[in-house]
Amino acid sequence: MRATDEQQKVARAFLAARAEMTPLTDYPGAMPQTMAEAYAVQDAAIALDGRRVGGWKVGRIAPDLVDRFGGNRLTGPIFTDEIMDGTAGEVPAMGVYAGGFAAAEAEVLLRLGDVGARDYDIETVKDCIDEVRTGIEIASSPFAGINRHGPAVTASDYGNNKGLVLGPAIPDWQSRDLLAMPVEFRIDGERVGSATMETMLDGPFGSALFLIRTLRERGVAIPPGIWVSAGAITGVHEIVAGQRADALFDGRFAVACTVTHL
Repeated sequence: MRATDEQQKVARAFLAARAEMTPLTDYPGAMPQTMAEAYAVQDAAIALDGRRVGGWKVGRIAPDLVDRFGGNRLTGPIFTDEIMDGTAGEVPAMGVYAGGFAAAEAEVLLRLGDVGARDYDIETVKDCIDEVRTGIEIASSPFAGINRHGPAVTASDYGNNKGLVLGPAIPDWQSRDLLAMPVEFRIDGERVGSATMETMLDGPFGSALFLIRTLRERGVAIPPGIWVSAGAITGVHEIVAGQRADALFDGRFAVACTVTHL
């Protein structure tokens, strides 16, 4: 869907607010009412932004909104310069928008190899995944109300993404039951969530399948090496500058970051 003049205006307003770190008290234009309208804004912003996309976040659409928006997931870009290494003891500082929305989420990260043109299902999509890691997604937008107006609004501003922390790889992912893996999330040492991936619809591979199909429908290329941040496992945990987030997967794979204002 080609962006209208209004959608281009919204894209430019979000880009300006992100570049200038200026909070938005209101949505900067007509709110998108469909996912197609949301992705038109998103695509326009990506084109204007000019940075390389190194991955895509996938988020869940609330069950009561699935019929209205025609699906149960949404996606947004993760730019290469905002993908940070959280291995080997590294605890990267991740920037969020002062006066906007900020949260951190424990996520499983899937790296896509050569996707090609073949059709996939929930099982065969694993054939194009060459690595699985633990990680933390940072969600942030200069619009504090981004998640209060439905998934189309969330998707329109990069899906509310502001970076990704790459944690340790899961070496035996092909042979183990990822859905049963326990995950804990802490902020400043206090446990704020725990769950398994059984709560994630059809799991992380379902997120990869959704992303491939959605990007193809939008005419977006999927080069090898793209990361899929597969969705919040323990919840969307709001966070403020100065705090630290820690995720622990299977009691042994740890990844952490701190949060600072941009």
